[in-house]
Amino acid sequence: MNKRFIPVMIILLCCALSNLMAQHSFSFNSGPAMSRYQDSLIKISEQMFNLPENNERYAKNAEFIKTLVNSLKTQGSFAYPFDSLKKITVLKSPDNSFRIFSWALPVDDGSYRFFGAIQIATKDGKLKLLPLIDETASISNPNLITDNKKWYGARYYEVIPVLNNGKPAYYVLLGWKGHNARTSKKVIEVLSFDKDQAVFGKPVLEGAKGSTVKNRVIFEYNKLNSMTLSLDKSTNMIVFDHLAPFSPDMAGNFEFYASDLSFDAYKLINGRLKLVENVELKNDPNAMDEFYADPTDKSIKPVKKL
Repeated sequence: MNKRFIPVMIILLCCALSNLMAQHSFSFNSGPAMSRYQDSLIKISEQMFNLPENNERYAKNAEFIKTLVNSLKTQGSFAYPFDSLKKITVLKSPDNSFRIFSWALPVDDGSYRFFGAIQIATKDGKLKLLPLIDETASISNPNLITDNKKWYGARYYEVIPVLNNGKPAYYVLLGWKGHNARTSKKVIEVLSFDKDQAVFGKPVLEGAKGSTVKNRVIFEYNKLNSMTLSLDKSTNMIVFDHLAPFSPDMAGNFEFYASDLSFDAYKLINGRLKLVENVELKNDPNAMDEFYADPTDKSIKPVKKL
């Protein structure tokens, strides 16, 4: 992989998003303008993902970022859903306080590099955007608490607010992280805000008794398999496949990990997410796409075993 394009991409993203902090506004009807921007983004993204070489994909990705940033300068852009743009995920928080753009760019060696931004809604309609800079390669301890400039990149598919006195204390993000040619990863990330600055990671994920509380949870498994990781709203539980090695002698080698057909969950208790092992599903879970799980799947009904 030609890595000289990665710093260039980061510089372009930071510069473009920094320019947005000047808070642009326009008085015309933004609908037609946003539709034209979306059409351009669709065209660029289709070209980007069909290019055969790293360098070409990164160059086209730079064009995509520039076009996206220009579109977000338009007054009223926060309300525009970008629902026809399939190559990236746009998630708005249930309280409408922010939304996250995230996407994965494939690399020749089978790995991925992630890009994204958080758009924060403001009372006066002015635009605030935080770039998400994927620094996965430099994060030696994946349990670190980081910020938007040192992001443990992922393509998110669900955002779950955790309330305290009726207001969100933090948000749980479910995401697909890819990894390399042999294994895939998914992540339970925790996002909070400190004076409008993004904080990733929070010690709220409790495992089995005696284990260390985690700031985020990462799952790794054989790339040819899929993994369920989704919220069941009726029980307020995040349900996921229990991953295990194909045989005991493969323990620790995640290329040989897959679901053992049992399920665990994290249940919200007193503001924390506590592990519940061996939950039983009344209906078979749907197979999850390798890029993201379907958060609208209502067939998953977890019930704790007696």
